[in-house]
Amino acid sequence: MQSPSNGVSTPKDFSSARRSIQFQNTGFPHIGLASARRHTPFHHAPSKRRIHQTSPLSESVDPAKVALLLSKQWTLYSVTPMHKFSYTNLKEYARLLSAHICAEKQKGLAVEVGTELNVKATFSPLPGLKGREQDPGSILVQVLAKAPLSAAGAQDRIVWSGCFCCTFADEDTLDMLTSETLLCLPLFLVNGAETLTAMVGTWFQKAFDCSFSSLPISSRDLAWMAAMWTGYEAHEHITATEFIFSVPVEPHMDISYAIHPEDIKALWSNIHKGQDEVLAEEVDLFFQCLYTHFFRHFKIHLSATHLVKVSTSVASAHCDGKVKILSKEYLLQVLGYLTELAINNIQY
Repeated sequence: MQSPSNGVSTPKDFSSARRSIQFQNTGFPHIGLASARRHTPFHHAPSKRRIHQTSPLSESVDPAKVALLLSKQWTLYSVTPMHKFSYTNLKEYARLLSAHICAEKQKGLAVEVGTELNVKATFSPLPGLKGREQDPGSILVQVLAKAPLSAAGAQDRIVWSGCFCCTFADEDTLDMLTSETLLCLPLFLVNGAETLTAMVGTWFQKAFDCSFSSLPISSRDLAWMAAMWTGYEAHEHITATEFIFSVPVEPHMDISYAIHPEDIKALWSNIHKGQDEVLAEEVDLFFQCLYTHFFRHFKIHLSATHLVKVSTSVASAHCDGKVKILSKEYLLQVLGYLTELAINNIQY
């Protein structure tokens, strides 16, 4: 990490204060039963996490569908197991969801979609989007619209996307949450208007007796993400690693702390020695070093702030449950970590 001279930040070690941006979360009704944390391996903060090994995406995954998942901001939800969901009925589900959305539009509820009248839903299987062979296949749901004055033959415009995933799920937990009639796809990534998110979520809840919950990301989990993603050897989209810390003062302010990718990689390499797992002690030491370096130059204790966002070459994540996946190479690894968080968030 490059040190600033005369107290002025350099491109490799940048800090700035700015007002925080507020996000609105669209939440579906929470069910008031005990948290799954009491029944899963994640009910305590983990002392270590396994590093999911890099594996190429299956050739069965449509490259165009994979591209839709990258460099786009997704809002995260956790989903309870779906009752009697069948991969063989996707066309029928698309027809029923399309009818539901059109009915809601006639009530004047889909104002965020615009003036489009021709709206339809599609369901696409992504069977190759798996970390392990036993993982359930992912499902991509999209809502397409065509403007009333569009030219004949014009392509439909994607106005909303949602992806159900279960990647690198813990086998014991997966066994507990699935049965002959229950399908576990606990992670739901959404990109699109909140009105459509509510419509789609309501239809799924009624059709498959499942529940959706917003999936925020704690400061501790953001720290794990930063450490684990720093350890990946990214070969594309290599950028500085940036941390956003929320300062508990009025008016509210944030601190941005950016570090050159080579510098933070060298720091993590000196701390992390294992091949298959990351230890909580390594994550703690990693951030202690970052805090010490920052205090040396700016006399600010970052330990008194709250980590609210991390951005790496692999992905970025915000505590509000906003994620942007940047690396196709590590797509499955990112989905695997988010799947773990989603399972931990499930209430039933």
